[in-house]
Amino acid sequence: MKEQISFNEYQKQAFDLISEDGRKDMILNGVLGLTGEAGECADIVKKNRFQGHELDKDHLKDELGDVLWYIAETASGLGITLEEVAQYNLDKLHKRFHGNHFNKEDSINRKE
Repeated sequence: MKEQISFNEYQKQAFDLISEDGRKDMILNGVLGLTGEAGECADIVKKNRFQGHELDKDHLKDELGDVLWYIAETASGLGITLEEVAQYNLDKLHKRFHGNHFNKEDSINRKE
């Protein structure tokens, strides 16, 4: 098994794979790519749920990797790290749900 890398190391390596044109506007290229790849994830699950296909976990894993790559590109365009994004998100959710678990009441009555 390969050694796992940190989000920030992933982001550094992913940066090297951004096309020359993509680097001209990493935020726009990133969010457009993200929507396309998220759509591919949705299509895999839709086919499983509504069209009788087996859930292709390997294909979904592949598409999730593409989603992550575009998130990394967008974060790079914003000048922030993936680890900052991850920590910010967890802090927001812990504050919203007053602890470590989702609950319906906090979700319905959340303060933005």
